[in-house]
Amino acid sequence: MKIAVLVLAAGKSSRMKTPKQLVTIGSNFLIETVLSKAKSIEANAVYCILGANAEIILKEISSPDVHFFYNKDFEKGLSKSISFGISEIEKQYQNYDGILVLLGDQPAVEKEYLKNMIALFSKSNTKIIASNYGNKLGVPALFPKNYFKDLKNIYGDIGAKEILNNNSEVISMPQKTNFLDIDTEKDYQDFKNSILK
Repeated sequence: MKIAVLVLAAGKSSRMKTPKQLVTIGSNFLIETVLSKAKSIEANAVYCILGANAEIILKEISSPDVHFFYNKDFEKGLSKSISFGISEIEKQYQNYDGILVLLGDQPAVEKEYLKNMIALFSKSNTKIIASNYGNKLGVPALFPKNYFKDLKNIYGDIGAKEILNNNSEVISMPQKTNFLDIDTEKDYQDFKNSILK
């Protein structure tokens, strides 16, 4: 099984008022924390989509073995980053069986959870493996190659929600994880306090 990880980190951080990719989690930046986790789950390659503040972020972080793509249309929303990322991966690196999509602002998702997604995918590699938020399915989500074309055609700021939530070919992850998005200063402080407990 050839699996790629696609980390979405192109947003403007408008609610944080500073590039949230560069807030610190322990001794690392937020985006480094997520990329490090992505690299540790035995995927074949890790790709990261940057957009707003891309130059500043690349100057600050240290993430060897990650392929970075610049999405100049980052203001068009999450869907544009997904469709752009899938297109670039297909253009430059062929033949992945699946692509695991992660958000660059979800640092609390456990490594074991991501490994379990891949294990589940290895048994059902034509189906999407999605995270269960209770009232909806979302990312992290692992998409098989038969969905790459659909992902390249999504638009707006809804990401892949339409594909995930209106589809009988989706397997919901039985486990839960911490899906906290760091969008605001309060989210950031709450997360830092939680890891200090």
